[in-house]
Amino acid sequence: MFKYDEQKILKEIEDYIESTYGQHYSSKDIQVQDLFQSIGIASDFSRGNAMKYLARYGKKSGKNENDLFKAIHYIILLITSERQNNANKRKH
Repeated sequence: MFKYDEQKILKEIEDYIESTYGQHYSSKDIQVQDLFQSIGIASDFSRGNAMKYLARYGKKSGKNENDLFKAIHYIILLITSERQNNANKRKH
């Protein structure tokens, strides 16, 4: 059983991530992240953006939870990218 509202927070993160699809820098089928993955920079891009939003937390618009949600989203994208990279290495 969770002790610190993790399930509630995970649901909020899920809702936040879902709300980002169809917004800026994306089309119906292609995200910029897909382009970055195809040219081999998705992991670095995701890591850098996660760090940026963590560093920004508390500095821009106060303690804005959206900065934390964005950082978590980029960490999830980093995990996904690294898993794709590892799967591609195993194929070759």
